[in-house]
Amino acid sequence: MFIVASANDAASITGGDWHFEVQNILLPAGISFFTFHSVSYLIDVYNHKVKPASSLIDFGMYMANFPQLIAGPIVRYSEIVDVVRDRPVRLDQIQSGLFIFIIGLSKKIILADNVAIVADNIFALPPGELGTGLAWLGTFAYTLQIYFDFSGYSDMAIGLGRMMGFEFPQNFDQPYRSRSVTEFWRRWHMTLSRWFRDYLYIPLGGNRGGALRTFINLFTVFFLCGLWHGAAYGFIIWGVYHGFLLIVERVLVVRFDFRPSGWTGQAVTFLLVMIGWVFFRAPSLSAALDHLSAMAGLHAVPAAAPVVPFQLLPDNITFLVVATVCAVFPVERLRNIGLPGAAMASLQGLAALSLMTYSCVLIAANGFNPFIYFRF
Repeated sequence: MFIVASANDAASITGGDWHFEVQNILLPAGISFFTFHSVSYLIDVYNHKVKPASSLIDFGMYMANFPQLIAGPIVRYSEIVDVVRDRPVRLDQIQSGLFIFIIGLSKKIILADNVAIVADNIFALPPGELGTGLAWLGTFAYTLQIYFDFSGYSDMAIGLGRMMGFEFPQNFDQPYRSRSVTEFWRRWHMTLSRWFRDYLYIPLGGNRGGALRTFINLFTVFFLCGLWHGAAYGFIIWGVYHGFLLIVERVLVVRFDFRPSGWTGQAVTFLLVMIGWVFFRAPSLSAALDHLSAMAGLHAVPAAAPVVPFQLLPDNITFLVVATVCAVFPVERLRNIGLPGAAMASLQGLAALSLMTYSCVLIAANGFNPFIYFRF
């Protein structure tokens, strides 16, 4: 469908006299994750890294494992093969899994859905009402929204899996603390990054064929990464953009022995990632370019506009601040506060109960918004 639409776009640009009808194709939910699971299974079995499933039921359980089916994390058969048949569930697994699930639910309901109010309202503005400040605010809000939305789902899947005896791999590690784009991709959607590394980048040659070949491999991987997220120009440009940034970072390291570091590296990386998210969020390529133009100060908004297009309310500011702190605060410090085991368990229980209660209140009041990654 995307190829046909691209051909029609090319015809309109070049003056061609052809036009193809584009049919809407219904795809099963989670088709991309089905594909990743099956490809990794086939390759690992072919390379004798794992034995084939002993029965169709075992294989079907791996392919249709519901907690992570729709939006990850991407689980390899080798990671669960030992517990396919024998999977005793302990009380401590249920307890820790429930806590992880509540953390993920809170990320989605309390943080992602509330900062989404700011992002959605600003991205819905027509270009004539979008000033520089609003454009940056909308991008910043969406940057927080997509992280807490997707990492929230991953935590919920990991928690559900643990309660059923599965140990799914971690999928996020506070990516907005990254000091380079390379580090960002080691922290963001970690199972996807490892999948592309092991099943595409390394088979293409990785960094073994010289600088030019490495750059081509990086470009290819992130072009396909963008295309995997969606058959649309914005997703492809987002992928190519990240591939270009990784190539630039590699050149800086190899040629100039320069590595981003410290607060400067973290701020620059966050800024670059924010810019890329515009292509991910905007409904079309032209809308993304309009939004970026506004961010660059190229939109002339009338000084005496009769209506303020969007106004931050105190609760909007509160959720933006809380989400920002949660995104960049070193969570490892919370694990080393020195409380006795019983006191720490009680504190976690109280926090989980409070977060669960507040999340349920918000769901009852506002309904439930679908996860962003359900469409990929």
